[in-house]
Amino acid sequence: MAANDIIADMLTRIRNANLARHQTVSIPSTRMTRSIAKVLKEEGFITDFTEVTTEERPQLVITLKYKGKTRQPIIRNLTRVSKPGLRVYSNRKELPRVLGGIGIAIISTSSGIMTDRDARRQGVGGEVLCYVW
Repeated sequence: MAANDIIADMLTRIRNANLARHQTVSIPSTRMTRSIAKVLKEEGFITDFTEVTTEERPQLVITLKYKGKTRQPIIRNLTRVSKPGLRVYSNRKELPRVLGGIGIAIISTSSGIMTDRDARRQGVGGEVLCYVW
């Protein structure tokens, strides 16, 4: 795989860790992954995230969130929207609503990475990175 899609990699790691009911998941730390983790934490999808520096490269350790005795994952689905081969942009009037507002769309805007709700409030559009619910 020549061109790494760090966002798809991040979403896949979280999805797999969720299925295996892991407490934490480790992801290579970049500005993009830190920003997405920050949005996921603010929206209550993950408990927390910390940056750990190893010999090779800094890692982001994300603490996943579960509910109830059966430990049902809070994140039910993560879907990559804009891919390196096909970018998906949306202006402020056409920002997507995920499950009628139950889920969130993470948007990369000129003002940073934010949810569709925040982008709508600030009146900015951008690249639709992924949907989370």
